[in-house]
Amino acid sequence: MTLDALAATVGTTFGPTEWQLVDQRRIDAFADVTGDHQWVHVDPARAAASEFGHTIAHGYLTLSLIAAAHFELAAFPDEPGVTVINYGLDKVRFLAPVPSGSRVRTAVAITDLQDRRRGRWILTTRSTVEIEGAEKPALIADALFLMVREA
Repeated sequence: MTLDALAATVGTTFGPTEWQLVDQRRIDAFADVTGDHQWVHVDPARAAASEFGHTIAHGYLTLSLIAAAHFELAAFPDEPGVTVINYGLDKVRFLAPVPSGSRVRTAVAITDLQDRRRGRWILTTRSTVEIEGAEKPALIADALFLMVREA
C-alpha cells in the first residue's frame, strides 16, 4: 500500500495475523536479550507453584509482537522512499497474562494519520493481541509511527 492509500484506511481494522507460538524458548530468549530473568518468566518449577500455574511471557515480549503484525497485515506503507519509525506509545494495557505455550494473534486498527508537513506523517494505530481460547485479550496498545518520505 502506498502512503497516499493509507489515508483512506483510517477507521479500518486489519487482521488478525496468523497465530504465533509463545513458547518457553521464545520467552527465555527474550529474557536473555533484555536481562529480565524474573522467575515467573524463566523458572517453570517455581512458576508452577504460583497463582499462574506456569511461566508467562513478559508483557514487553507480547508488546514487541505488534510491530511485526503491522508488516504482516500490510498496515504500513510499502513503497520505495518511505521509512517507518517507532514514534511512541500513547496507551498500553496488559489485560491478561500469556502462558508459555500459548498462541497469540494481533489485529491492527488504523485510528489516525496526521500530515506533519515536510514529508512526514504520524500514523496512530490500536493493536489488540488475543490469546487463543482466552476471553480477554493479552493487551491493547495505541502506537504511533513516524513515516518519512525521502525528498
